Amino acid sequence: MGSRYEIRLGGSGGQGIILMGIILAEAVGIYDGKWVAQTQSYGPEARGGSSKSEVIVSDEEIDYPKAMKPDLLLAMNQKSCDEFYPDLKPDGILIVDSTFVTQVPTPRAYQIPFTRIAREKFKREVVANIIALGALSQLSPIVSARAIEEAVLKRVPKGTERLNREALRAGIAAARKAKREMAKVEISSENPGEDLFDSY
Repeated sequence: MGSRYEIRLGGSGGQGIILMGIILAEAVGIYDGKWVAQTQSYGPEARGGSSKSEVIVSDEEIDYPKAMKPDLLLAMNQKSCDEFYPDLKPDGILIVDSTFVTQVPTPRAYQIPFTRIAREKFKREVVANIIALGALSQLSPIVSARAIEEAVLKRVPKGTERLNREALRAGIAAARKAKREMAKVEISSENPGEDLFDSY
């Protein structure tokens, strides 16, 4: 790992983007013991407006808390994918919620239907962000699954621990599947436009 790693999470209000950023920062800072800074911004409408959270991770004190060229972008809707993808480093990691992101700018994106998994497996769309955090723990080198789980369980309402633990596990499983599919894309990119992740 370099000394600085930048993560940007984007979506719409109501998708739990700000909470994701807080949990991720706590996982990295408290449970994985690294320097971390977390910032957030959102549009004028509480639900439906744009929402963005950034987490900066470093092995030394952080002098500037905003992402300039993210190493990882997690886009939970099309608008944030379109708006933030140009800022991603050339070798950066793009993760999208393929429930809402149908136009992906690169075949090297991890396309996982977080919201669809939340609806179909848990009958609760609200856990899509927790599923996404589980996936992020597998697709980014910056945070461990153990730290994410501890941070999630500290933050979620009492009585929902089991649901959220299962949501994390669903995200981990979906990310492992997406990694296998990505390996196929990298081995043979004859059909880069083909949606390899439609089998969820």
